[in-house]
Amino acid sequence: MKQLPYGISDFKRIRRDDLYYVDKTMYLPLLEEENSYLLMIRPRRFGKSLFLSMMEAYYDVNMKDRFQELFGGLWIGKNPTRLANKFQVMRFDFSRARGSIDNLESKFNEYCSRQLNRFIEKYKEFYDDFTYRQVLEAKSAESKLNIIEGYAHDMELSLYLIIDEYDNFTNNVLASHGSEVFGNLTHTDGFYRNFFKLFKGMFERIFMIGISPVTLDDLTSGYNIDWNISNLPDFNSMLGFEEKDVRQMLAYYKDCGRVDGEIDDIIADMKPWYDNYCFSLKKHGRETVYNCDMALYYMSPLLKTGLPPEDMIDKNIKTDFSKLQMLINLDHGIRRETRISAIEQIANEGFIDMKLKTSFPAMELLQEDNFLSLVYYYGLLTIDGGEYPISHMVIPNECVRQQYWNFMINMYENVHPIAKKPIEKDYRSMVYNGEWRPVIEKIGEAFKELSSVRDTIGGEHNVQGFFKAWLGVCDYALLCPEMELNYGYNDFVLVPLRSHYPNATHCYIFELKYARKDASEKEVADKYDEAEAQIETYAASPRLLRAIDGCTLHGITILFRGLTMDPPRVIIEKKITL
Repeated sequence: MKQLPYGISDFKRIRRDDLYYVDKTMYLPLLEEENSYLLMIRPRRFGKSLFLSMMEAYYDVNMKDRFQELFGGLWIGKNPTRLANKFQVMRFDFSRARGSIDNLESKFNEYCSRQLNRFIEKYKEFYDDFTYRQVLEAKSAESKLNIIEGYAHDMELSLYLIIDEYDNFTNNVLASHGSEVFGNLTHTDGFYRNFFKLFKGMFERIFMIGISPVTLDDLTSGYNIDWNISNLPDFNSMLGFEEKDVRQMLAYYKDCGRVDGEIDDIIADMKPWYDNYCFSLKKHGRETVYNCDMALYYMSPLLKTGLPPEDMIDKNIKTDFSKLQMLINLDHGIRRETRISAIEQIANEGFIDMKLKTSFPAMELLQEDNFLSLVYYYGLLTIDGGEYPISHMVIPNECVRQQYWNFMINMYENVHPIAKKPIEKDYRSMVYNGEWRPVIEKIGEAFKELSSVRDTIGGEHNVQGFFKAWLGVCDYALLCPEMELNYGYNDFVLVPLRSHYPNATHCYIFELKYARKDASEKEVADKYDEAEAQIETYAASPRLLRAIDGCTLHGITILFRGLTMDPPRVIIEKKITL
């Protein structure tokens, strides 16, 4: 049985050890049909490094004798292109070029020099001894690159440049030191920009992958090259897993006797958490992909124990809300409140309409559309529609939604400390035993306390956002805000994760209403009547009933008068049996 390649990005190792590989080689001919110099932007954990490793093996002239070993049985093995094994491949991973503010240049030079020494050692047979020694003895990466370029040009050697994490080095600088230091690296005579200048004309082909287009705009102004293919429809699914890939994987392991249950049921469990990334709209609609690392994270315990992971979110993903903090604090927090408001809007509503910018310099990063575009490039928003030039962006899935809610909770905590642990302990009793009052009462009281020290949190919009954040981090259930039920959209439905917690059998419809502090009794009564009618309508939805068959359904109205929550009212409480 093939082992999962979870955490492995070395293509040659995957093929050597016969690990499971989702074939993406059919994209190589499409890349060759594009411009010779290309850039692909994708969020973290989308298989970028593995794809580059596969490209390196395919185009490397030294791998010609291993072509069948590495690519036999794959799509490209049956359909090789004319460029297979035609190049000396130079590869950099700039996430490995790190240093403090005092030694950025020296650390960058050290890393690049090591890579260039490896390059000349690898292709030594193509160079004369004098050039070989010159490269090894040169003190700077720039000198080494110039020596290689000169000889390769004279001898008409074909060079392919592959850069992984092309923007990681400068993104860290931008996050830590602001746009001024970033500008010194990428403008005029900055060492980073000067190094990139050497690439022009040296390589027959260039392919770079990164997280955002910010660095590219600053580095390559004046190139007049159409680099960016990130939003072209043909490449939407080049990175990540399509659903058919996940189904094929599950079918393979089911045939091996390592997966029990129906594939449709497993897909239904995985899809809300890991799917729904879209980077381009095609003529025939919207195609989505899974985050491949998240999918493999789920598969790993499934194959070992027959059960999905206890926690649907990889612990590495859980810390990703720090990316939001980084984005909020760019340039030492200039216009910070504006950015926080945008993040709050996304967290509360689940979407935002914006102009997606495919290119912008770092000096313009704080402009609203540029900032929101960066949120998209970091994988915290995805394309759901729109009409040019406006894109309708949504939160992709529950893993990302949790990042927003964790960010919101930490933001609330910074304003006014709230006791997290008592609420977290009550989540289990709520979903297992139907004891919901402690959770709701503690969240309501926390909202009142926080509102007393932060004036802007009051109002219906922010009440909903506050409850979403706290209910959304319940480990035992999936919060479905604005779920369509019987042609209406509820405030919150909390559905227990029974695939993980079989004894969690209590489901909730929460309808949240807000009235002014001085609202009349009739106005309040009307709010309650409205909520009751909505809950009864939602509770009759076939979609919801199918999802919670065997559970006890609680329909509850939560009403705030100003900052104070009324005692919640139970509208429905019944066991669902279809």
